[in-house]
Amino acid sequence: MDNRQCVGTSLVPEPPAPPRPRRVLRRVLVASLAGGVVAGTVLMLLPHERRHGPAVPPAAGPQARPRVQTQALTTVTYGVPAALPGLTALIGRQEQRVRAQPRDARAWAVLGSAYVARGRRAGDAADYPKAERALRTSLEVRGGRNTEALDGLAALALARRDFPAAKSYGEQALKAAPKRWQAYPPLIDAYTGLGDYEKARSTLDKLLALRNDATARPAVMARAAAVYRDRGWREDAVAQLTDAAAAARTPAEQAAWLTALGQLAWERGDLPDALRHFEAALRLDPDQRAAPAGRARTLAALGRTPQALAAYRAAVAKQPDPEDLLELGELYESLGQPGLAEEQYTRLKAAVRRAVSGGVDEEVLIGRFEADHGDPWEAVERLREEWRRQPGIEVADALGWALHRAGEDQEALTYATAATDKAKGGGVRSALYAFHRGVIEAELERYAPARRHLEEALRINPYFSPLKAPLARETLRELGDVPDEPPPSE
Repeated sequence: MDNRQCVGTSLVPEPPAPPRPRRVLRRVLVASLAGGVVAGTVLMLLPHERRHGPAVPPAAGPQARPRVQTQALTTVTYGVPAALPGLTALIGRQEQRVRAQPRDARAWAVLGSAYVARGRRAGDAADYPKAERALRTSLEVRGGRNTEALDGLAALALARRDFPAAKSYGEQALKAAPKRWQAYPPLIDAYTGLGDYEKARSTLDKLLALRNDATARPAVMARAAAVYRDRGWREDAVAQLTDAAAAARTPAEQAAWLTALGQLAWERGDLPDALRHFEAALRLDPDQRAAPAGRARTLAALGRTPQALAAYRAAVAKQPDPEDLLELGELYESLGQPGLAEEQYTRLKAAVRRAVSGGVDEEVLIGRFEADHGDPWEAVERLREEWRRQPGIEVADALGWALHRAGEDQEALTYATAATDKAKGGGVRSALYAFHRGVIEAELERYAPARRHLEEALRINPYFSPLKAPLARETLRELGDVPDEPPPSE
């Protein structure tokens, strides 16, 4: 990896707004394209799939295939979750179609979007380069108002955590067809990833003002829930997700919204509710990726350690998510088993390499890992560059913590404050973010705010981390009784 040069920031002011790179998309010359270019893409794209096979379970049987393919096509068209067998069946059908009709732009767009959806559902970034080739071929065949390809490219950019590209593609799709609701959810995610929370909220308002059909409505409610959660409106987020789960049309879709409800319950420390939702999601859709780790995390917090370890091991057995491996490693550390923890960290590094090879931006995760388990200055260098490129709250928190671990607490507080400032940020109530800020303040001998933020972390979720929640309690004990801060002068 390249070494990244960085520019320091000073304490007190909000971190400077970094310049956001403008990624100008290449214009496509449709009329002059020869059919051989597209045919070459077919030959390059499809044999790879035949040689290596799908990274997910095989397609459903003949009787179920029309139904699961229809559900998967709805996923591609409406952005709602679908079962893995349906996505695999849809990919097979679309591959046949582009072989037979290599200048069918919509077929290429559907194929590319299906690759994106399957890659996200299976946690396999190897699908993303294939998705990109298919979607760009769709644009080469038909540029202009090819909103389906632009939607797919926006979704692909989000899957890769490339928020500037997602914003660019999403805005192009919206400009081409302003009344299409499908362009709005990717833009909301892109604006959030770039730290532009006002734009995310105004885009949601526009989305809610559109008239959406029954198929789209649960996905729209789930998108509203995500924005409400980012604003700190958890009750509203829960209401939206509950309605989305009730209105879901397939088990896979309902499982996705139940998993999101489980995550909200976990964030507020409601362990029984979290476990109930995660287990319900798994009963509906065993391939739901976030639910197994959520269940394992909750079991660990409940003190059911053997079950938690078994659940984590099952969750990371097939296509391990780097985040899940980090959680499992830290759980082993908290149990005094450093050897087993190191095994998970080794697997994490391999999983990150696979994701990066598929174009995924894993800088935040790498930065978090290096800050706590590796080289903090490596974390700082990576996260400074990430902040320049896409300055969201998650990056601010990670960079602040990395600076603290590197011994730069004055600058660290600037970013920790940005991550927890409800007036200027997204309003997320995060136990981890509050903990990080409290520890940094304690190191700077700002004892009253340190105590307040550490108490806030444990009030939000007393179980937020098997390593850091105990450290929050220990730091509070060391601080003892400290006077309240004096009221600010007028």
